[in-house]
This record gives sequence, C-alpha cells and structure tokens, in this order.
Amino acid sequence: MIRKFTFFLLLMFSAIFFAQIYKPLDTSDYAQRKEFARNYMANNELLIKDLKSKYSGKAGSELPKIYKELGKDFDDKVKNKDFTFNSVFDAKVKSLIERLRKNNPQIPQNLKILIAKNNTPNAFCFADGTFVINMGLFSWLNNDDQLASVISHELGHKITEHTLKAFLSMINQNQTDKLVVQNIKSNKVNRNQRAFDVLRDRIYQKGAKNRKQEMEADSLGYVVFKNSNFKKNEFINALKRLEDFDTISPRQLNVETYKKFFNLPKQEFNDKWLAKEDFSLYNYNNFNNKLNKDSLKSHPEVTLRINNLKKIFPELKNEVADEKASESYAILEKIARMETLPNFYHSEDYGLGIYTSLQFLQDGEEEKYYKNWLGKCFGKIYEARKNYNLNRYLDRVDPKNQSESYQQFLNFMWNLNLDEIKNIADYYQYKES
Repeated sequence: MIRKFTFFLLLMFSAIFFAQIYKPLDTSDYAQRKEFARNYMANNELLIKDLKSKYSGKAGSELPKIYKELGKDFDDKVKNKDFTFNSVFDAKVKSLIERLRKNNPQIPQNLKILIAKNNTPNAFCFADGTFVINMGLFSWLNNDDQLASVISHELGHKITEHTLKAFLSMINQNQTDKLVVQNIKSNKVNRNQRAFDVLRDRIYQKGAKNRKQEMEADSLGYVVFKNSNFKKNEFINALKRLEDFDTISPRQLNVETYKKFFNLPKQEFNDKWLAKEDFSLYNYNNFNNKLNKDSLKSHPEVTLRINNLKKIFPELKNEVADEKASESYAILEKIARMETLPNFYHSEDYGLGIYTSLQFLQDGEEEKYYKNWLGKCFGKIYEARKNYNLNRYLDRVDPKNQSESYQQFLNFMWNLNLDEIKNIADYYQYKES
C-alpha cells in the first residue's frame, strides 16, 4: 500500500513537473542537516573508540587520526549542503537496498542514505554505515536494476571492509618507506634515480591492490545482486554505462548554437570570439611519461572487470540489451537531469555549467530554464574575471585531453572581454528571466 501511494505521489509530481518551469530541489533543510551531522559525529567518535581498542602500536595511533579527519571532512560537506535530505530519490534507494537485503543477511542493518548533489555517477559507503548515492547515477544509468548493481558493488566494498584494509596497508607501508628513505640517504650513489624507483614501485603496488579490491567488490556485489532476483545482465550493462561516462559531455556543440544564443540585441555576435589557439607547433609525442598511466589507475579498465565477471559467472557471457526504465525510475531520471545545472552551480563548476546549458539549449530542452542558468553561471564568470581568478572556474585549453568541441568552447570563453561577459550575464539574468 505504501509503495502504491509513493508511486502515486511520483506521478502527481510528474504531472506538475512537466506543466511548469522546473524548480530545483529545496535545500532549506537546516534541521535535518544539523540532526544528521550530530548523529554522524557521535557515531564516528564511537568508531574511533572501537578502533583504539582493537588495534595497538602504529595502527592503533594512526587509524583514529585518519577517521577523525575523514569525519571532519564529511561533516564540512554536510554543512556545505552537498547533500539533499528527504528528497524524491530516497524512497527508491531505500527500496532497492531492502530488496538486496532480503536474501543477503550480511548487508549491515544500520545503513543511512544520503543523496549527493554531484553529477558523477558514483556511490560510496562510510565505515559507520552512511551510504552516499550521487544524483548523477539516476541521470546516467537506465533503470532500477542498474542502480541496484552499483549499490551492490559498494556493498561489496563495505562487507569486506576494503577501506579499513587500505588504511592499514598504507600505515604499514609508511613504516617501510621510512626505512627505505634512511637507506637512500646513507648512500649518495645515484640517489635521485633510486628514490624515483622506490616511488614508482610504491605507486604501482598501491594501484595493483586497489584494482584487486575493485574486482573483489564486483564479484561479491554480483552475488548480492543476483541473490535478490534482479536481471543478471544489467550488472554488466551498468558497467558499460559507467565506462561511457565523461564529466565533460562529448556531445558536439555547433557553431550555430553560439551564434544563436550570443547574438544579442545590444551586442552582436563577433566571429573573433571563436578564434582558436594554435598548438600545431607543439609535438606532444616528444613527451615520454616516466610512469605507466595504466599502472596508476585505481579502478581497472571496465573491459577487464567485465571479462573477469564473465569468467567467474558464465551466465553473464550472453549480452542482453538494457531493460526499459520503470515509470518511477524515468521520473527520477528526469529530475536528476534537471538538477544537473543546480549541481554544477553548487560545486562552482560555472564553466561546465555554461557548456552544459548550451548543449541542452541546442537540443531544445526547457529553454527558459536553461537560459536562466546560463545567465547565473555567466554572472559568476563575470565576477571571477573581474577578480582575476577565472582559472578557478574555467579550464584552460588542453588539446591532448579535450574534445574539439570543448576546446572550441574554452577558446570562446577566454576570448570574451569583461564587458562582453557582463552583457551576456545581464541579458540572460534579467532580460530572459
């Protein structure tokens, strides 16, 4: 009965949602934030006390320091309104976790759910049972089963206490490193190369351990997932979706889009704004990496993870197309998509906010809504340019690591002078609001 009522409310919300300009999720949740922060810090203190009783020596002194610092950092994020409380997403996540828990008694009972105002499709679980789901998961994944698969993976990390094990390994490694450094200092022969060799080996070893943990979490997570009668292949489909994610959307932004939205009544479009920096004389191939990038990745390539799962679980070998989203998930997916700009604005990613607004406008989506966010982000860019700290909010052009479309956007933004930025900000904040 409760599920039916919740679904009814979602449908009612959907009808209202599509009938008017979308309003971002309410963040006037001071009482909930204060209560959560108080409980979180109290639980973290209990955790620290427990660690002191369980571990002696270096681990017994260092672990409490690490968890105290983590607790303070997380408390700052709560106070900074990085999470939404009692949002429309909570019921969906709780229902999926309850479904996972039904045939998996090893899942902790004390999980507390938080939805992060973050567009990256990710999730993580803290030692005290606080489970954080990024809003980006809802807009990037395709259905309930894929969302449940990511939650299952993170539960795999939680059940095996991977974070705690990583901290213990780090503490032990620090002790070993001190002895190695002393040895390097005692012998001056080829000291720099020997120091770099030690650093490289430590980094590679750390990467290898992290990759092993990811694959362990995949395997355990999949067992939890299939025990709960979710569609098995959606675990693989979710990994494929995550592999395709890029913080900076690869979608092409057409030149005509710039001319359409920046040819203003009192400021005509200037073709010089689209001029590009010339990097043709710089040969990137002359640069040789001293470290192997593949060895530094903490998350193994998704292809390797998928192949590993198929090797362990033969039922995953046959590929199946993504399931269609349920009506309740489709509504949440739309809301998460509309929260993309408020999330960028909250995290002060104003350049990405402008780029994404233009892409939505190019596609003809919610024009008045995205024009408003275009103006807000340009307003912040104007303040940054005026205060000589634009680098903080807008990337520099990097031909080696950016798509041509994003490079074109960055060139456009850096070519605008202060008055031109202000004119655009004023137009979209006031004339188009």
